[in-house]
Amino acid sequence: MKFSSKTTTDGAKRLTVNGDLTIYHAAEVKKRLIADIRAGGVLELDLSQVGEMDTAGLQLLALAKRESQHLDHALRIVGHSPAVREVIEFFNMVAFFGDPLVIPASENS
Repeated sequence: MKFSSKTTTDGAKRLTVNGDLTIYHAAEVKKRLIADIRAGGVLELDLSQVGEMDTAGLQLLALAKRESQHLDHALRIVGHSPAVREVIEFFNMVAFFGDPLVIPASENS
């Protein structure tokens, strides 16, 4: 599991998750997500490089969303990979997260 971060043009911190959001990485991902959310400001979570996601990964995203709401910090989930979209849609959680799921044209055909 790898993370990379940079500042976006609007001043948000963009955290890119490179790897799988699965039970095998849950503790590591949780620690990083909570720390970045608690740091304040706007956090953009880029999931475009996630290859696999299971229910543990979904629970981590839900925890991150709730923690950011509890602290009144902004969390934007962007760049949903096909694996992430599949799990979020399967569990009917699109409305819970409130972030647009953009499906690339290449996958739409």
